[in-house]
This record gives sequence, structure tokens and C-alpha cells, in this order.
Amino acid sequence: MDIQYTQAQSLVEAAMAIAQERQVAISVAVVDSHGDLVSYGRMDMATLQSGVLAQAKAYTAARERIPSSELGQWAQKTGKDMGYWVDPKITGMAGGVPIMVNDQVLGGIGASGLSEEEDEQLVQAALARCYP
Repeated sequence: MDIQYTQAQSLVEAAMAIAQERQVAISVAVVDSHGDLVSYGRMDMATLQSGVLAQAKAYTAARERIPSSELGQWAQKTGKDMGYWVDPKITGMAGGVPIMVNDQVLGGIGASGLSEEEDEQLVQAALARCYP
């Protein structure tokens, strides 16, 4: 089962609302369980590069079924280069989290525009708003 458009759009809106409350600008992407883009938003003051990174973080979280930060930590610990995955969309940067409902991955959400840790905290907060 994959995330539906209305669910994905709600997550994008929640993440952007949280960013607006914090007076920061982000890009946010939601992908399905295969990593295909379902919904995306870039706030007015967010950089163009943040959009590329948000999508890569969401893609990684959905495909690997773990937060993108965990993949980066694993790669560092084992000495693996990101090229190990032979997938240019995979990233080890924090800020991507799988969307889990009833222990099933529906997709991934990724944000970029802040520090990696703040990006990850923001998507976790958006998930908590939409899936309390």
C-alpha cells in the first residue's frame, strides 16, 4: 500500500506550516514506498538546492525503510561510499524519514533548508501532526 496524494499533500502542508511557525524556509517532498514523488513544496525563500535534497532524503527513507541519517551513519561506520548503492538518488544526509502506518512503509518524507538535524526534527513533527 502506498501513500495517497491527499495524505502526501497534508504532510507537505504540515511541514510547511511548522516551518512558517518557526520562521524558516524549507523544501519538503513526499514519495511513495518506491521513492516516486507524490507531493512537493518549496517555500518562497528556500534555496533551489533544498528541493533536490528534500527529494533525495525522502527517496532514501522510502527505499531503504530507515531514516536517511541512519544510512549515512551506517556508511560512515562501515567505510562505504554512497556509490555503494549504485543509485545517484540515495543520500546519507539527515532529514528523510519513512512514513510508517501499522508497521508498513507507505512512503518517505524529506525536508531540506535547515541543519540536517533540524530537517529531521521538522519532518518528525509533521508526521506527528498528521499521524498522532
